[in-house]
Amino acid sequence: MPYRRLPNTDSARIRAMKAALDKGRTLHPSKLAYSQAMYVKLKTFMPAFEKAVQEQRIATQLQATNNKQYLVFVKKAQMYLSHFVQVLNFSILREELPESIRTLYGLKTTFKKVPPLNTEEEIINTGKEIIEGEEKRTRRGGTPLLNPKISMVKMHYEKFMDACHHQKILKDNSSRAQMKVASLRTKADDIILEIWNDIELQYEDVPSKEKRDTCIEYGLVYVYRKKEVHKTNSFLQLSA
Repeated sequence: MPYRRLPNTDSARIRAMKAALDKGRTLHPSKLAYSQAMYVKLKTFMPAFEKAVQEQRIATQLQATNNKQYLVFVKKAQMYLSHFVQVLNFSILREELPESIRTLYGLKTTFKKVPPLNTEEEIINTGKEIIEGEEKRTRRGGTPLLNPKISMVKMHYEKFMDACHHQKILKDNSSRAQMKVASLRTKADDIILEIWNDIELQYEDVPSKEKRDTCIEYGLVYVYRKKEVHKTNSFLQLSA
């Protein structure tokens, strides 16, 4: 015996509400299997829910699409900062600069490796220290480090910062859209449940198969349990 399954995705919720709404538009109120009051509520709510879901999908897609370009800027910033620190360390190794100069760049005097650049925060903080440190040193008369120049490092760092800011805006937009849909789901589920209950109650005296077929026209969904599907398939094979 198949059982009724309520929608558990936003797409399924929209399909269920649209099916019930279409029936309400085509049938006279006296012929409709659920109340006119629920029809009015559904007619008002469904477009708002569908719009919220669509806006959420657009916001999520924009964030995902932009993330690909954002990662390009991340990798560029990481690469230029890493290469600059390596050039700095080589200059110290060749004794062209003293070890103590590292503190000007926000680095420990004895730290001979490239600092971690794995997170946004690390890139932001390290990049700021490196750029400010090199600019201070050259203002004091120091010879600029090359390959890469600090101007190139700064350019890619600023592009990363702009991309980071833009990605944060898109992420916030996506989060707000998700929260809006989440706040509407309970009402959507309540409306669908009440309508489906009314429809099944309207046809409670109709034979099971005919009742299900009619209810399905209103958007109700019925599914067989796994064991029942197996039995049905076995019966069909024996009958063939």
